[in-house]
Amino acid sequence: MTTPLPDPQALLKKMFDAAVASAQPALCIPPHLPSPASLGPGRLIVIGAGKAAAAMARAVEAHWPSPLSGLVVTRYGYAVPCQHIEIVEAAHPVPDQAGLQAAQRMLKLVQGLCTEDTVLCLISGGGSALLPLPIDGLTLEHKQEINRALLASGATISEINCVRRHLSAIKGGRLAAACYPARVLTLLISDVPGDDPIDIASGPTVGDPTTCADALAILQRYQITLPAVVQTILSSGQGESIKPTDPSLARAEVRIIATPQMALEAAAAVATQAGIRTHILSDALEGEAREVGKVLAGIALQVAQHDQPFSAPCIVLSGGETSVTVRGHGRGGRNVECLLAQAITLNGHPRIVGLAADTDGVDGQEEIAGAYLYPDSLARARAQGLSARAMLDNNDGHGFFGALGDALITGPTLTNVNDFRALYIADANTSPHE
Repeated sequence: MTTPLPDPQALLKKMFDAAVASAQPALCIPPHLPSPASLGPGRLIVIGAGKAAAAMARAVEAHWPSPLSGLVVTRYGYAVPCQHIEIVEAAHPVPDQAGLQAAQRMLKLVQGLCTEDTVLCLISGGGSALLPLPIDGLTLEHKQEINRALLASGATISEINCVRRHLSAIKGGRLAAACYPARVLTLLISDVPGDDPIDIASGPTVGDPTTCADALAILQRYQITLPAVVQTILSSGQGESIKPTDPSLARAEVRIIATPQMALEAAAAVATQAGIRTHILSDALEGEAREVGKVLAGIALQVAQHDQPFSAPCIVLSGGETSVTVRGHGRGGRNVECLLAQAITLNGHPRIVGLAADTDGVDGQEEIAGAYLYPDSLARARAQGLSARAMLDNNDGHGFFGALGDALITGPTLTNVNDFRALYIADANTSPHE
């Protein structure tokens, strides 16, 4: 006889909410703001980019007693009202003219500063696409073309951002260099595996150790056809970024204020409070989303069948940023691709429930954060005439889970600490409550 558990869906959603809440700018920004007295008589200019940038700006205004001004750019739908800092919305993940104009204005805003001035730079995930200012000789259309190709290629976020830095007039330390000799303090919300500042929004205020040759090798590795002008910029070294030892970065400081690991720990605390053991596998899993899904499902099956490497009941958590090599024409995102691969591998196991979602509320290019996986997901799909394997082949994770009514839609979360993946494994005497 099995004993019903508390609703696994409710618990997993509560954990996801805790992960998102832990990275809210209103919580993370205040402890890292300098005191006005420490800045001296100069001006404070606030700039920034990313899905959390507007909420970060609002948090600065709420806790800053002195005059300030500035400009930040965020994704369409992610703006929040600010009194002194201008908020501009632009496109993500494929950049648009609004982002280009915002980047131009941002560079102009920080020109002519002096040593007594301070630039507070607010950066979060998504900032790369939101600051698409091409290097001389390139157009926005060039950037869009290469961005689309990279997003569909299966390249890692680190590889994509390496290319972006070497085709940009603002990334790869160039924004900080433009602020010199003013002091620059960058507050970062990390959305990348490893939390390397150079990969968060492609490091506009961080020295870049990678080279044009590295960027060119990445594009060749993924067999991306290059416009002649791009080939010339990278092969000639014209696109070289600002290096970590450059004197123009001497007064630039970086602080990471929220990370995927912090978010996973907040989620784990919720499960612990509910009496369920939780194991964080990694905050930095990368690779093809469907392959990562198979591995995670394999771990869950080992727990369910053999109590190895953990004993059920338990929850297995992971974060990071997987990739999707686009081969089909479906409505997909990396989290639902991962979850659909899990569904196929688990094959309706009666004691495993899952949730995979992006903490920014957008998985892929749709306003859908992710989805839930249940023991009967495949059976319900078959009853509708849906083939999970065919839909995975078509990169149609959103189509699959949407048809089942199992999509997770949060709206803009105003932060971004990357992917959240959880598998709940009940013990042999318990059945998940559906």
